[in-house]
Amino acid sequence: MELTFPDIKTMHKNEVLALLNSMCGNTLMETLSIKFSNMTATTLSATMPVDTKVLQPMGILHGGASAALIETVGSAASFLFIDPNKQIAKGLEISANHLHSEKSGILTATAKPIHIGRTTHIFEVEIYNQDGRKITYGKMTNIIMDIPKNNA
Repeated sequence: MELTFPDIKTMHKNEVLALLNSMCGNTLMETLSIKFSNMTATTLSATMPVDTKVLQPMGILHGGASAALIETVGSAASFLFIDPNKQIAKGLEISANHLHSEKSGILTATAKPIHIGRTTHIFEVEIYNQDGRKITYGKMTNIIMDIPKNNA
């Protein structure tokens, strides 16, 4: 089954956010309750609650959950810069520096472009807690590939 996307460059930001959120059913994003929450012409943000699903045994946010949030928003941000009917973005590299721990609350991750090239996109992703304290700094690199044409 081939997916067809509307021209997101002509859509209102709430329509783009709704489209991105609609693609998260039955995925890790749904499991972790990650929701795309805001965007500008060049940034994309998502939220994730800190609850028992994302804690490690010591009762604090698991670094892997932060990495999943970075990858989610960093990968989806490439969607804003490509034609999703002709290209796909795949995660190539992710890094995360965990600056502070969290036990509860809502996190917000925002991806900002460092480099938007023809074949690679690099995003800086910062995660803040609900009080505005930066808890994680990340970087996400995506490879941009053409969708293969059907040979039929």
